[in-house]
Amino acid sequence: MSGHSVLRAVKRVFIGRSRELNDQSLFHKLSLAALLAWVGLGADGLSSSCYGPEETYRALLAHPALALIVAGMSAVTITLICVSYAQIIALFPAGGGGYVVASRLLSPAAGAVSGSALLIDYVLTIAISVASAMDAVFSFLPPEWLGAKLAAGAVGVGLLTVLNLRGVRESVVIWLPVFFLFLVTHVFAIGYAVATHGSGLTTLVGQTVRTGATVSAEIGFVGLAALLLRAYSMGAGTYTGIEAVSNGLPILREPRVQTGRRTMLLMALSLGGMVAGLLVAYLLVRVVPVTGKTLNAVLFENITAGWPAWWGGFFVKAALTSAAALLFIAAQAGFLDGPRVLASMALDRWMPARFAALSDRFVTLNGVVLMGGAALVVLLLTRGAVELLVVLYSINVFATFSLSQLGMVRHWWQVRRDEPRWRRRLAVNASGLALTSFILATLVALKFHDGGWVTLLLTGALVALTFAVRRHYDGVRRQLAQLDTILDAVRESTGAGREFALPSDARAPRTAVVLVNGFNGLGLHTLFGALRMFGGAFRRFVFVHIGVVDAGNFKGADEIGRMRAHAGAEAQRYVEFVARHGGTAEAVTAIGHDVVGEFEKLLPALTAAHPDAVFFGGQLVFERETVFTRWLHNYTAFALQRRLFLNGLPCAVVPVRLAEPVAAPV
Repeated sequence: MSGHSVLRAVKRVFIGRSRELNDQSLFHKLSLAALLAWVGLGADGLSSSCYGPEETYRALLAHPALALIVAGMSAVTITLICVSYAQIIALFPAGGGGYVVASRLLSPAAGAVSGSALLIDYVLTIAISVASAMDAVFSFLPPEWLGAKLAAGAVGVGLLTVLNLRGVRESVVIWLPVFFLFLVTHVFAIGYAVATHGSGLTTLVGQTVRTGATVSAEIGFVGLAALLLRAYSMGAGTYTGIEAVSNGLPILREPRVQTGRRTMLLMALSLGGMVAGLLVAYLLVRVVPVTGKTLNAVLFENITAGWPAWWGGFFVKAALTSAAALLFIAAQAGFLDGPRVLASMALDRWMPARFAALSDRFVTLNGVVLMGGAALVVLLLTRGAVELLVVLYSINVFATFSLSQLGMVRHWWQVRRDEPRWRRRLAVNASGLALTSFILATLVALKFHDGGWVTLLLTGALVALTFAVRRHYDGVRRQLAQLDTILDAVRESTGAGREFALPSDARAPRTAVVLVNGFNGLGLHTLFGALRMFGGAFRRFVFVHIGVVDAGNFKGADEIGRMRAHAGAEAQRYVEFVARHGGTAEAVTAIGHDVVGEFEKLLPALTAAHPDAVFFGGQLVFERETVFTRWLHNYTAFALQRRLFLNGLPCAVVPVRLAEPVAAPV
């Protein structure tokens, strides 16, 4: 067995077989219904109940009764953010994540800032989720095993990366039992605490009022407000992950808006109920922090204290194990949405175009690998220290929240004459803007000197990189537009007619197979270059146009059909051009995720029909080739040439020089 065959077999085992674009059920197989979306996209938010309520409660240990007020504030905040994002889902049914909202409703530059913040946040989501899960798992294991915790975390990141390379649905279905075990155990614990201590609810309300009055008398109303707001902000990690549904809308099942809204409702009910419920349960059971244990662990032990030892121990272990597993699953949000944001930014040329490419499993492979690799680096650099990762975490997501809410506020104001209910919708997003901006400012102030500056520095560096990438692509686009001026000559049958010189001998033996990517200046320059290189050797031509399916157009069977029709129409324009000049031509088209792979499928039929063919592909040539230009552009023509050479077929790469050199960014 050859090395290539071995690699292919290994890939089938770990990643899975290639998916067929012609499979009529492909989009159904890849999409998520509301229940699966809740698991895949909601785990990040729900897992924050493992540490968010605890952070809030610990900030109020001197006056625990005030936690009841913060519980109400948290529930209202979650509801408000979810409702505002439901409006975003309705307005952007193709995907309304923070990047898209800021780009469309504010400015492309604001979108680049929002997208960069999201990418950093999703990398940290993966790192902190895996690190927290490892902390929970190793708390059950013998102390002498602690040295393997970091290695286990690295393996965990690798496992999640491989699962997500298999596909979105496959990476979610496996976690269903764990997700619902967490829900059942934690909802039962909250319900049991309320049922067995329900008589204390009235007393608790009165105690909260008295505590508020006492604290206000001691430090003033402003001091009381500051205390409550600090506790509220310390639990800000609770609200991260809410934006995941709007970011991940493209992977939801049709009708996507309804599926997105149902998922958002499930997320709001589960997260809001869990956070508020846990805070109330802490108060009713009078939970006191215990060194080495989470408050949830203390709560579970307290409510099971009167149970038979075997049953109580089993429940506590099941609840805490499911919590550890859910923290691990929470990393899914980073793998599901991070590559989506990368792909959207790549399509708008803020990131290298390769991040919009799909694998043969129709997964944004480069994005998944980058997110997994970056998270692994962060995990190793911080040595999995959750207390440090928590400082770095959550700042960026509120920057994105704020930009999204600001964009929506601006939108409702602009359409106020056409939208009857604009006031109510504006009020929702304005309230969301006020809340998220306040939390952002508080987090920056509280966490800046503790390491938050690192997050801001990394985000700023990534924003600078996106602007450099965009500047490069804009320069190339302007120069490609100069190449396209040849289209005017073709339409007018002027200069291009003189360049396209066919041999007078109708029996010219050779056929030129020209790979094109549309009827454009690059394709025509490739054709004319082939003729210049080989004189009058060709009178027959085959134009091969392979439409590339990427994250931008992989939206359903209808879109795939339009791509097929477009590819055929573009190639046919070359056929008509050759016919006007007395030549013979035909068009061969295909669509797929990989140009080289699809071309190899067409090759047997092409060589059988045209055994005398010479193949041509055009390649952009920069006067000053740099690492930057090689990173931002593909070299498909050279890859095709190599495959053809391996098959013993002649192929020439036609250099197409841009009018001016593209300077690498400084």
